[in-house]
Amino acid sequence: MNKIPLFWPQIYKSEWLESLSKVFDTRWLGQGPLVGQFEKEFGEKFGYNYCLAVNSGSSALELAYHLIGIGPGDEVISTCFTCTATNLPLVRRGAKIVFADINDNLLIDYDDVAKKVTPKTKAIVVVTLGGLPVDERIFDLAKSLKIPVVLDAAQSLGVFEKRGDYICHSFQAIKHFTTGDGGMIILRKGDEYDRAKKLRWFGIDREAKKKVDFNCLVNREITMEIEEPGFKYHMADIAAALGLVGLKHTDEILDYRKSLCEHYAKNMPEHIRCVYGGSCWLFAILTNNRDATLDYLRDNGVECDLVQLRNDIFQVFGGKRQDLPNMNRLEGEYLYLPLHGNITFDNVDYITNLLCKQ
Repeated sequence: MNKIPLFWPQIYKSEWLESLSKVFDTRWLGQGPLVGQFEKEFGEKFGYNYCLAVNSGSSALELAYHLIGIGPGDEVISTCFTCTATNLPLVRRGAKIVFADINDNLLIDYDDVAKKVTPKTKAIVVVTLGGLPVDERIFDLAKSLKIPVVLDAAQSLGVFEKRGDYICHSFQAIKHFTTGDGGMIILRKGDEYDRAKKLRWFGIDREAKKKVDFNCLVNREITMEIEEPGFKYHMADIAAALGLVGLKHTDEILDYRKSLCEHYAKNMPEHIRCVYGGSCWLFAILTNNRDATLDYLRDNGVECDLVQLRNDIFQVFGGKRQDLPNMNRLEGEYLYLPLHGNITFDNVDYITNLLCKQ
């Protein structure tokens, strides 16, 4: 029996090879003109003014937290249910994470956020888990209190991510389209964009270096200045070449994933609740018989998994289940089913037929 995999990358081999071939005809394997082109086309596609390409979605989050100035002891409200990449940078910065509960769609819960906001709240971090939109009231609340919101959009792509002070996308291998690995941080202000652009490359103003043609003879001491210690978060032209190809296919990617989700939902037995929407990166089901369902599907060739785990149980976040009623209720019910460009409607029919027979 051929197994139906849970994830599969979007691969455009012939187009990638053609795009990479052009890169290899230049001297720019690292950050060069294609990175700028990718940023420009991504912004035009999804309506962003300040796009900065980086080497991962995690780096985008790190930059956002740095720009806000999150440091030791700062309180940051974040969702308990997400990839640990959302919250690990906060631990490294010494922040005090205040975990918020989730709602019935597995997303951060507005009511719990509103209850946990205090004058000490430095930022709110929200996640478009599985591609679903975050409750708009959170953005309204944060704006009224002048609290910055970081939108971890690693699992979504341009469908509704129009709010948030910092938007962080991911192009990791299995995302909607991939650059091998990579990310994009969207800024709202020009001055923060300029600062982030320097921070991406050690804190060096590469534009200033270009003005002297990278020529140390113009100034025999230095060709650039460093005012703030930065990082090595830049994207390479090799990655941008892959991204430019994937960007052309986003409409078909999103449409196909949406149609697969709708086909799942239409044929799902009534006792199982489906959770999907937005840019449809994940398709979740909620069932009281979760563990038996997981084993049953795997025994019949369907790869399925939990994908995400509540963060508070990891030792690095405290290692103890917190008093989060919805998270406590739902953690034994959710399961993610295969959803990607390499499965067919027949595959979906096979999976839903199994669930109907269970």
